[in-house]
Amino acid sequence: MEKPRVAVITGGGQGIGLACARAFARSGFDVVITSRNQSRLQGAMAELKALKTTALAVPCNVSEPAAVERLFAEIRRHYSSIEVLVNNAGVAHAGATVEKLALEAWKQVIDTNLTGMFLVTKLALGMMGPGATIVNNLSVAAIHPFGGMSAYAASKSGGLGFTNVLREEVRQRGIRVLALLPGATATEIWQQFWPDAPVERMISPDAVADAVLHTVLAPASASLEEIRIGPTTGML
Repeated sequence: MEKPRVAVITGGGQGIGLACARAFARSGFDVVITSRNQSRLQGAMAELKALKTTALAVPCNVSEPAAVERLFAEIRRHYSSIEVLVNNAGVAHAGATVEKLALEAWKQVIDTNLTGMFLVTKLALGMMGPGATIVNNLSVAAIHPFGGMSAYAASKSGGLGFTNVLREEVRQRGIRVLALLPGATATEIWQQFWPDAPVERMISPDAVADAVLHTVLAPASASLEEIRIGPTTGML
Protein backbone atom coordinates (compact mmCIF):
# COMPACT_ATOMS: atom_id res chain seq x y z
CA MET A 1 0.00 0.00 0.00
CA GLU A 2 1.30 3.44 -0.93
CA LYS A 3 2.28 5.58 2.04
CA PRO A 4 -0.14 8.51 2.51
CA ARG A 5 1.00 12.06 1.93
CA VAL A 6 0.31 13.92 5.18
CA ALA A 7 -0.18 17.65 5.69
CA VAL A 8 -0.35 19.02 9.25
CA ILE A 9 -1.98 22.43 9.58
CA THR A 10 -2.17 24.31 12.87
CA GLY A 11 -5.01 26.75 13.31
CA GLY A 12 -6.91 24.67 10.79
CA GLY A 13 -10.39 25.30 12.12
CA GLN A 14 -11.01 28.46 10.12
CA GLY A 15 -9.55 31.09 7.80
CA ILE A 16 -6.30 30.43 5.97
CA GLY A 17 -5.70 27.20 7.90
CA LEU A 18 -9.01 25.64 6.90
CA ALA A 19 -8.58 26.86 3.32
CA CYS A 20 -5.17 25.16 3.21
CA ALA A 21 -6.68 21.98 4.63
CA ARG A 22 -9.30 21.96 1.87
CA ALA A 23 -6.69 22.63 -0.81
CA PHE A 24 -4.37 19.84 0.34
CA ALA A 25 -7.29 17.44 0.78
CA ARG A 26 -8.43 18.05 -2.80
CA SER A 27 -4.88 17.25 -3.92
CA GLY A 28 -4.91 13.84 -2.28
CA PHE A 29 -3.24 14.54 1.05
CA ASP A 30 -4.35 13.14 4.37
CA VAL A 31 -4.90 16.22 6.51
CA VAL A 32 -4.29 16.79 10.22
CA ILE A 33 -5.76 20.01 11.61
CA THR A 34 -5.53 21.60 15.04
CA SER A 35 -7.41 24.34 16.84
CA ARG A 36 -8.01 25.46 20.39
CA ASN A 37 -11.72 25.68 19.59
CA GLN A 38 -13.46 22.30 19.60
CA SER A 39 -16.60 23.52 17.81
CA ARG A 40 -14.55 25.01 14.99
CA LEU A 41 -12.66 21.75 14.67
CA GLN A 42 -15.92 19.87 14.34
CA GLY A 43 -17.17 22.25 11.67
CA ALA A 44 -13.89 21.99 9.78
CA MET A 45 -14.00 18.20 9.93
CA ALA A 46 -17.49 18.21 8.45
CA GLU A 47 -16.18 20.22 5.49
CA LEU A 48 -13.20 17.93 5.00
CA LYS A 49 -15.28 14.76 5.21
CA ALA A 50 -17.51 16.17 2.48
CA LEU A 51 -14.40 16.16 0.27
CA LYS A 52 -14.04 12.41 0.87
CA THR A 53 -10.60 12.90 2.35
CA THR A 54 -8.89 11.23 5.31
CA ALA A 55 -8.67 13.84 8.05
CA LEU A 56 -7.70 13.97 11.69
CA ALA A 57 -8.67 16.81 14.03
CA VAL A 58 -6.72 17.29 17.27
CA PRO A 59 -7.49 20.02 19.82
CA CYS A 60 -4.26 21.84 20.60
CA ASN A 61 -3.09 25.14 22.05
CA VAL A 62 0.28 25.44 20.35
CA SER A 63 1.61 27.74 23.07
CA GLU A 64 1.50 24.86 25.59
CA PRO A 65 4.39 22.36 25.32
CA ALA A 66 2.37 19.50 26.82
CA ALA A 67 -0.46 20.08 24.32
CA VAL A 68 2.00 19.99 21.42
CA GLU A 69 3.48 16.75 22.80
CA ARG A 70 -0.01 15.25 22.88
CA LEU A 71 -0.65 16.45 19.33
CA PHE A 72 2.38 14.63 17.97
CA ALA A 73 1.72 11.52 20.02
CA GLU A 74 -1.67 11.38 18.31
CA ILE A 75 -0.18 12.02 14.87
CA ARG A 76 2.37 9.23 15.38
CA ARG A 77 -0.47 6.86 16.24
CA HIS A 78 -1.75 7.28 12.68
CA TYR A 79 1.28 8.20 10.56
CA SER A 80 4.99 7.52 10.37
CA SER A 81 5.94 10.69 8.51
CA ILE A 82 4.79 14.20 7.62
CA GLU A 83 5.28 15.69 4.17
CA VAL A 84 3.94 19.19 4.82
CA LEU A 85 3.68 21.34 7.94
CA VAL A 86 1.79 24.63 7.79
CA ASN A 87 2.39 26.69 10.94
CA ASN A 88 -0.72 28.84 10.73
CA ALA A 89 -2.04 29.13 14.29
CA GLY A 90 -1.98 32.73 15.42
CA VAL A 91 -3.69 35.49 17.37
CA ALA A 92 -3.63 39.27 17.31
CA HIS A 93 -4.43 41.89 19.95
CA ALA A 94 -6.49 45.04 20.26
CA GLY A 95 -4.64 48.07 18.92
CA ALA A 96 -2.60 49.76 21.64
CA THR A 97 0.61 51.75 21.83
CA VAL A 98 3.61 50.16 23.51
CA GLU A 99 2.95 52.28 26.59
CA LYS A 100 -0.60 50.98 26.89
CA LEU A 101 -0.25 47.38 25.73
CA ALA A 102 -0.85 44.97 28.60
CA LEU A 103 1.90 42.47 29.39
CA GLU A 104 -0.59 39.60 29.25
CA ALA A 105 -1.62 40.60 25.72
CA TRP A 106 2.05 40.73 24.70
CA LYS A 107 2.76 37.30 26.18
CA GLN A 108 -0.31 35.67 24.64
CA VAL A 109 0.63 36.82 21.14
CA ILE A 110 4.32 35.95 21.42
CA ASP A 111 3.60 32.58 23.06
CA THR A 112 1.10 31.59 20.36
CA ASN A 113 2.56 33.07 17.20
CA LEU A 114 6.28 32.61 17.84
CA THR A 115 6.84 30.08 20.61
CA GLY A 116 4.02 27.92 19.24
CA MET A 117 5.70 27.85 15.84
CA PHE A 118 8.94 26.75 17.49
CA LEU A 119 7.30 24.02 19.58
CA VAL A 120 5.37 22.51 16.66
CA THR A 121 8.31 22.68 14.27
CA LYS A 122 10.69 21.12 16.80
CA LEU A 123 8.56 17.99 17.05
CA ALA A 124 7.50 17.87 13.41
CA LEU A 125 11.10 17.76 12.19
CA GLY A 126 11.54 14.29 13.67
CA MET A 127 8.82 13.06 11.28
CA MET A 128 10.06 14.87 8.17
CA GLY A 129 12.55 13.76 5.56
CA PRO A 130 13.86 14.75 2.13
CA GLY A 131 11.16 16.37 0.02
CA ALA A 132 9.17 17.66 3.00
CA THR A 133 8.11 21.30 3.27
CA ILE A 134 7.45 23.66 6.16
CA VAL A 135 5.32 26.76 5.54
CA ASN A 136 5.27 29.44 8.23
CA ASN A 137 2.38 31.91 7.94
CA LEU A 138 3.95 35.22 8.93
CA SER A 139 1.71 37.89 7.34
CA VAL A 140 2.69 41.20 5.83
CA ALA A 141 3.25 42.41 9.41
CA ALA A 142 6.59 40.58 9.36
CA ILE A 143 8.00 43.16 6.94
CA HIS A 144 5.74 46.22 7.24
CA PRO A 145 5.06 48.05 10.53
CA PHE A 146 1.57 49.03 11.68
CA GLY A 147 1.11 51.38 14.64
CA GLY A 148 -0.57 49.90 17.68
CA MET A 149 0.38 46.32 16.79
CA SER A 150 3.76 45.92 18.47
CA ALA A 151 3.28 42.41 19.88
CA TYR A 152 1.80 41.10 16.65
CA ALA A 153 4.58 42.66 14.57
CA ALA A 154 7.24 41.36 16.94
CA SER A 155 5.83 37.85 16.73
CA LYS A 156 5.72 37.91 12.95
CA SER A 157 9.11 39.52 12.34
CA GLY A 158 10.56 37.14 14.92
CA GLY A 159 8.90 34.32 13.02
CA LEU A 160 10.62 35.48 9.85
CA GLY A 161 14.00 35.33 11.58
CA PHE A 162 13.17 31.87 12.89
CA THR A 163 12.11 30.77 9.41
CA ASN A 164 15.32 32.02 7.80
CA VAL A 165 17.52 30.24 10.34
CA LEU A 166 15.48 27.04 10.13
CA ARG A 167 15.88 27.03 6.35
CA GLU A 168 19.66 27.07 6.69
CA GLU A 169 19.61 24.31 9.29
CA VAL A 170 17.51 21.82 7.32
CA ARG A 171 18.52 22.62 3.76
CA GLN A 172 21.02 19.75 3.63
CA ARG A 173 18.31 17.36 4.82
CA GLY A 174 16.27 18.17 1.73
CA ILE A 175 13.54 19.95 3.71
CA ARG A 176 12.21 23.15 2.16
CA VAL A 177 11.17 26.06 4.42
CA LEU A 178 8.87 28.76 3.09
CA ALA A 179 7.81 32.10 4.57
CA LEU A 180 4.18 32.88 3.76
CA LEU A 181 3.68 36.66 3.58
CA PRO A 182 0.08 37.37 2.58
CA GLY A 183 -1.35 40.85 2.43
CA ALA A 184 -4.64 41.66 4.15
CA THR A 185 -6.78 38.52 4.04
CA ALA A 186 -10.50 38.22 4.79
CA THR A 187 -10.40 36.18 8.01
CA GLU A 188 -11.88 36.51 11.49
CA ILE A 189 -8.60 37.79 12.97
CA TRP A 190 -9.73 41.34 12.14
CA GLN A 191 -12.41 41.04 14.83
CA GLN A 192 -9.62 41.13 17.41
CA PHE A 193 -8.47 44.64 16.56
CA TRP A 194 -10.50 46.14 13.66
CA PRO A 195 -14.10 44.86 13.61
CA ASP A 196 -15.11 47.19 10.78
CA ALA A 197 -12.21 46.27 8.51
CA PRO A 198 -13.26 46.27 4.83
CA VAL A 199 -12.87 42.53 4.33
CA GLU A 200 -14.64 42.75 0.97
CA ARG A 201 -11.51 44.46 -0.39
CA MET A 202 -9.14 41.79 0.89
CA ILE A 203 -7.77 38.65 -0.71
CA SER A 204 -9.60 35.45 0.13
CA PRO A 205 -8.21 32.63 2.29
CA ASP A 206 -8.74 30.29 -0.66
CA ALA A 207 -6.47 32.44 -2.84
CA VAL A 208 -3.75 32.22 -0.19
CA ALA A 209 -4.25 28.46 0.15
CA ASP A 210 -3.99 27.97 -3.62
CA ALA A 211 -0.69 29.87 -3.62
CA VAL A 212 0.61 27.70 -0.77
CA LEU A 213 -0.39 24.46 -2.48
CA HIS A 214 1.07 25.55 -5.82
CA THR A 215 4.39 26.42 -4.19
CA VAL A 216 4.57 23.26 -2.07
CA LEU A 217 3.96 21.12 -5.15
CA ALA A 218 6.69 22.89 -7.15
CA PRO A 219 9.67 20.68 -8.08
CA ALA A 220 12.18 20.09 -5.31
CA SER A 221 14.81 21.76 -7.48
CA ALA A 222 12.90 25.04 -7.45
CA SER A 223 14.70 27.67 -5.37
CA LEU A 224 11.81 29.06 -3.35
CA GLU A 225 11.91 30.83 -0.01
CA GLU A 226 8.84 33.08 0.17
CA ILE A 227 5.21 33.10 -0.87
CA ARG A 228 3.87 36.63 -1.32
CA ILE A 229 0.28 37.26 -2.30
CA GLY A 230 -1.70 40.48 -2.22
CA PRO A 231 -0.31 43.94 -1.36
CA THR A 232 2.67 43.67 1.00
CA THR A 233 3.42 47.38 1.37
CA GLY A 234 0.35 48.40 3.34
CA MET A 235 -2.70 47.16 5.21
CA LEU A 236 -4.98 47.40 2.17
